[in-house]
Amino acid sequence: MNFIDTHTHLYDEQFSEDRTEAIRNAVDAGVTKMYLPNCNSETIDGMLQLAQQFPDNCLPMMGLHPCYVKEDYKAELKIVEEQLTSKKYCAVGEIGLDYYWDTSYKEQQIEAFELQIDWALQYDLPIIIHTRNSLQDGIDIVKKKQNGKLKGIFHCFGGSQQEAEQIIDLGFYLGIGGVVTFKNSKLPETLKNIDLKHIVLETDAPYLAPTPYRGKRNESSYIPLVAEKLVDIKQVELSEIARITTENAQKVFG
Repeated sequence: MNFIDTHTHLYDEQFSEDRTEAIRNAVDAGVTKMYLPNCNSETIDGMLQLAQQFPDNCLPMMGLHPCYVKEDYKAELKIVEEQLTSKKYCAVGEIGLDYYWDTSYKEQQIEAFELQIDWALQYDLPIIIHTRNSLQDGIDIVKKKQNGKLKGIFHCFGGSQQEAEQIIDLGFYLGIGGVVTFKNSKLPETLKNIDLKHIVLETDAPYLAPTPYRGKRNESSYIPLVAEKLVDIKQVELSEIARITTENAQKVFG
């Protein structure tokens, strides 16, 4: 049984003591591919080292995370563009909008998001979208940019069925992770009415660990726990969850 973690920050300093072990644990759990979203210029080297060390398992993306869109965002975007021009990446990500922590750079976040979508179209790459407290704005921007060639994932989806349907209509996938296992999550109810063909699995490690590890460091090896929750929601075999979500991820990343 093979799984794919479509979103994991394994280069994060929280893995500095046991990174290799964490990756081996994931592979042993059947998680054979782990896609690494970039945050900003400071995370590039660590991410690329990991991809070089585990070329069959760890696959890098390139983008500027909205939380890192600050006063130097133009210089940061220039680095992203240089990376996309000079190296091979599997996606443009993690990009998008985040209105949770700070909205003082909201306009710059929108500008950076739209520009990075344009680069994804230019290089024929999928996009991995972060939308915290900004889901509808993110949907609207993708809608505006969708020319039939744009594809990708709305990472850490936690919206309503109506929002899910808008995303699906755009040809995008819903990234589902540990939040679906949380006791008070409304996500299981929403996903009851969403076909599995629109869902991919993710951890967002080291963040948002699934139950029973909630509040602890998340790991890519916990992907099967997310899949097991989907077994409960969709009433299908675990092997079917693995097969369909893996096929979906392959459609996104190629």
